[in-house]
Amino acid sequence: MSKIQMTLKDGAVREVEQGVTLAEAAAAISRNLAKAALIAKVDGKITDLTARLAKDAAVEFLTFEDNEGKDALRHTSSHILAQAVKRLYGDVKIGIGPAIANGFYYDFDTDHVFTPEDLGKIQSEMEKIVKENLPLERRVVSREEALALFGAQGEVYKQELIRDLPADAQISLYQQGEFADLCAGPHVPSTGRVKAIKLQSIAGAYWRGDEKRKMLQRIYGTSFEKKADLDAYLTMMEEAAKRDHRKLGRELDLFSIQEEGPGFPFFHPKGMVIRNELEAFWRKLHVKYGYHEIKTPIILHQKLWQQSGHWDHYRQNMYFTKIDEEGYAVKPMNCPGGILVYRAQHHSYRDFPLRTCELGLVHRHEISGALHGLMRVRSFTQDDSHIFMLPAQIKSEIKKVIELFNTVYSVFGLSYHAELSTKPDKAMGSDEVWETATTALQEALEELNMSYKINPGDGAFYGPKIDFHLQDSIGRTWQCGTIQLDMMMPEKFDLTYVGEDGQKHRPVMIHRVAYGSIERFIGILIEHFAGAFPVWLAPVQVKILPISERHAAFASTIAQEMRDQDIRVEVDDRNEKIGYKIREAQLEKVPYMLVVGDKEAETRSVSVRKRGQGDIGAMPLASFIPAVIHEIANKS
Repeated sequence: MSKIQMTLKDGAVREVEQGVTLAEAAAAISRNLAKAALIAKVDGKITDLTARLAKDAAVEFLTFEDNEGKDALRHTSSHILAQAVKRLYGDVKIGIGPAIANGFYYDFDTDHVFTPEDLGKIQSEMEKIVKENLPLERRVVSREEALALFGAQGEVYKQELIRDLPADAQISLYQQGEFADLCAGPHVPSTGRVKAIKLQSIAGAYWRGDEKRKMLQRIYGTSFEKKADLDAYLTMMEEAAKRDHRKLGRELDLFSIQEEGPGFPFFHPKGMVIRNELEAFWRKLHVKYGYHEIKTPIILHQKLWQQSGHWDHYRQNMYFTKIDEEGYAVKPMNCPGGILVYRAQHHSYRDFPLRTCELGLVHRHEISGALHGLMRVRSFTQDDSHIFMLPAQIKSEIKKVIELFNTVYSVFGLSYHAELSTKPDKAMGSDEVWETATTALQEALEELNMSYKINPGDGAFYGPKIDFHLQDSIGRTWQCGTIQLDMMMPEKFDLTYVGEDGQKHRPVMIHRVAYGSIERFIGILIEHFAGAFPVWLAPVQVKILPISERHAAFASTIAQEMRDQDIRVEVDDRNEKIGYKIREAQLEKVPYMLVVGDKEAETRSVSVRKRGQGDIGAMPLASFIPAVIHEIANKS
C-alpha cells in the first residue's frame, strides 16, 4: 500500500499508509493522543476518527480542550439520551438533539409527561449505554432508504427533516447498538468516551421553534470526559444560581421587568446609582482618551436605514413607525446617526483621528423566548464610539482602543480573551477590502502580543471585528467589548476628508463598545460580585445603625457630614434590636455598617463593621470618612 503525508498542526509531517483511519493515525503518533483525540480536522473540515485518509492532508486532532471536541462529545451524549429514552419509553418519537453551550438537549414527543424523578432513571440508562461502549458507525444512505428506515419506526419528525433537505444533500446516519439517528456528525468513536453525564432540566419546546407546531418535551443535560470536571461544573452552576442577577436584582431592589414591558427594563433608585456611576466612569475615561460625546435621535427616516444596509440585513430585528405618512425606524444601532454627525461638517486630514462616543439607547426586536433579565432585552444603551481615521492610523487606533478596554475591565477585576471574526456569507464589499481590514486587526493583535482565536464568517455585515470575552469571578465568559473595522459605511454615505494633497479621500471607520450594553454589563457585574459591589459602585456605601432612639440624632448628624462629602449613606433608625439591623444591612450587602451608641456620641467615633470582615473596631469619624473617600476615589 502506498504512503501519504499527514501535516500536523505544529508543521510536523508524518508518513502514513494510504487508507489508514484517523484513529489509527493518532495511535501511530502517540498512545496519549489516541486516548485524548475525539474527532479530527482534515484540510479544515471536521470529521470522525473513523474516516480514512486517502491523500496528503493537513490533519489536526481535536480533544475535549477544543470547542469542537466538546461539541462532538456532547452531541454524542444527546444521541445516548435519545437511545436511553427510546429504551425506557417505547412510544416516544424523537425530534432533534444538538450540542449547545455547556451541554446538549434532545426533543421528544410522547404521551408520558417527563418529571424530575424521570431524569434519574433516564440518566442511569444512559450510564449503562456508556458502559456498553457502543461504537458510533456512520453510513451514507439514499433519501429513499432513510425515509423507509424512519418510516418503519414511525419517526415522523425525522421523515420531515429528510424531506426538507436539499435535493443534492448527502444523508448520513449514525448507528450505536440498536439505535440509529439522522445526523451529519461528527461524533466521538464510541459511547464509552462519555465518562460523566448529568441530566439537568425539562422544558417545553415547539417543534422547529414554530409556535404553531406541536409542543415537544426537551430534556437538557451536560457531559464531560472526567467526573471531576463535571463536579466542578455543577458546583459552579450552583454558585451561578445564587448569583442570578434576576434574583439579586429583585432582592437588592435594583431593577425589574414588568409584564407591561417584556424585555424593557425598569431601573429602580439603587439600580440607577450603579448605572450613573458606570456612566460617570465611562465619560471621565473617554475624555482622557480624547473622545467627544454626542447624542443622536432614537427615530430616524427609513431611507437612512436603507442607505446603511440595515434595511436589507437587519430589518427583522427593527421596530417601525410612520410620521407624516412617511416610514421611520427606531434605531437598532447608533452608527448611522454617528455618521450623520460626521457628515454635518467638512473635515481635513488634520482632524484625524476623530473620536466620537455616545451612550445611545437602541431597540431591537427579540423573540419572547430569548429574553433573559438584563442579559437579553429589547431596549438597551450601547456605549458606542465611532473613530474616523486615515488608513495609516488604523493599527495605532486599535491599540489605543485595546488599552482603553484594559483600563475598563481591570477596574472590575475582569480578565478576557479576544476573538477575531472574519467575513460572513452575507456581507457588503469586495474580498480585497475585507482582506485589508482583517489583516489590520490581526496585525494589531499580534503587535500587542495578544493571543486570539479566529471565528471564520462571524464578522458584522460591514466589516471584520475583534470581540472581547470577559471571564467573571466563577469562570464564566461573557462577550462584551467589540472593535469593528468598517470600510463600507464611509463608502455608502460618501464620507470624505480633504487630504494633504488638497483632494477628497475616504476615511476609515472603527465602531467599538467597551461595556457593550450597559444593561447587560450591570447584569454581569451583579453576578460577578454576587451583589456585593465594591464601595465606589455600591448603591448604599455606609449604613449607620444607632443602638437606640436617643442615638438617632447623632447618627443623622454624621450621615449629613458624609453626604456633604458625596458618600452614599443611610440611617436605620427603626425601633429594632441592633443585631436585627446588622443582619438586615448584611442582606443588603452594604460595604460599611457603623454602630453608634453613647460612647461613640461622646467621642465622635464609630464602631465599624466591614462587609466580609465583620467587626473591625472603633475608629474616629475624622479617620473613617477620609478612608472611605480614598477607597471610592481609587475604585478599590
